[in-house]
Amino acid sequence: MVVPHSPESDLDLESQGLLKSVQLDRIDSSAERYTGARIQVRNLNLVAESGQKILDGVSFEVQKGQILGLIGPSGSGKSTVLRALNRLWEPEKGAVQLDGVDITTLDVVKLRRRVGMLFQTAALFDGTVADNVRYGPSLQGKKLSPDEVDALLQKASLEPGIASKQALELSGGQAQRVSLARTLANSPDCLLLDEPTSALDPAATRKVEETVLKLRIELGITVVLVSHSVEQIRRIADDVCLLVKGKIVERGTPAELLNPQHPLSQQFLAGTLESGDE
Repeated sequence: MVVPHSPESDLDLESQGLLKSVQLDRIDSSAERYTGARIQVRNLNLVAESGQKILDGVSFEVQKGQILGLIGPSGSGKSTVLRALNRLWEPEKGAVQLDGVDITTLDVVKLRRRVGMLFQTAALFDGTVADNVRYGPSLQGKKLSPDEVDALLQKASLEPGIASKQALELSGGQAQRVSLARTLANSPDCLLLDEPTSALDPAATRKVEETVLKLRIELGITVVLVSHSVEQIRRIADDVCLLVKGKIVERGTPAELLNPQHPLSQQFLAGTLESGDE
């Protein structure tokens, strides 16, 4: 499978010491099920009952296999945008398209299988790791074999031996990657990551970041990542949008973000921009 990203981006990753640590070997031929998807967001608007604009004309595009970072102060609308991409909320104005198709015309359950989402805290249920990974396919009448569960755990950078462990006894980093394996069981084309490492220590954060990079490289999955961390965005994103008070005030590569043109971008990077209400 050809993953649409430039050789230059590989060199940037390698210079940061991340690409070297990512194992690029394919796990099995089932990886071909993942095709990536192009996301187009056009003029999203949302106004609170108070009259405050939560989103104000948000537009952007994410190419297949690209990692887009959404960054900004608390209350800038980042998580709200993310929830619009798989219809956890629907905008008052504007549209979201997946490979050119308006997502409001798609079955919402099937859409959420194609566009998987991870939140800040892993929402595992009481049972084994394997039980959790099998959950999505079981709703479609399919029971994953032990080998299929192990392959999904490997995709999420976990050892197969963890399958029999109790999910609620895992560390935070392990639990977040089990959540990722459970999402991958639905063969998503896109992953939406809402501050997935905010509750993790630096080592666990690094492991999750490496796993996201591996999925992009091996499977071509499109990723939209919400983060408060400029450094995290620099490490793994191809492109970044800076949101302030519901508007995209700057877009470019992570390197370009370090030399922002917009005054609000400059304030954000200087740590002097006040947060709003998300």
